[in-house]
Amino acid sequence: MLEPKIIKTDEQYQAYLAEVDRLAANDPAPGTADGDRLELLAKLVEDYEKTRFQFNRPGPIEAIRFRMEEQGLRQVDLAPMLGGRNRVSEVLAGKRPLTVAAIRALSDALHIPADLLVREPETAPYRVTSHRRTRRKAGVSRQKTREQNR
Repeated sequence: MLEPKIIKTDEQYQAYLAEVDRLAANDPAPGTADGDRLELLAKLVEDYEKTRFQFNRPGPIEAIRFRMEEQGLRQVDLAPMLGGRNRVSEVLAGKRPLTVAAIRALSDALHIPADLLVREPETAPYRVTSHRRTRRKAGVSRQKTREQNR
């Protein structure tokens, strides 16, 4: 019988997984020795899997494209949700960010969690510094230029 401890190797993982399968096949009642053992071993296996098999969450565009493929949708099918075929193309090309209304519509229609759609894509060409900051800097330099010319 395995002594329950934190799983650190694939060999331990396989052994614990086999033990979980064996115990689960007997369907022990909660609160019994086997039931408690199954619960503990399952938790240890789950913790190991969370650290060993990590998956990156997709960006918004990847999530939309995945759902489109999964549901057999084309860009034209998203046009009512995003405001036209041109806008769909721009969003899927990463040239235009999603609006709040588009996030709601896509989340509801395609069943994509809104938190995936809110994230910035890894490479967003539309990410721009604040216009105010740019204008202020430009305004300051214009003002200095004016003063220098006086």
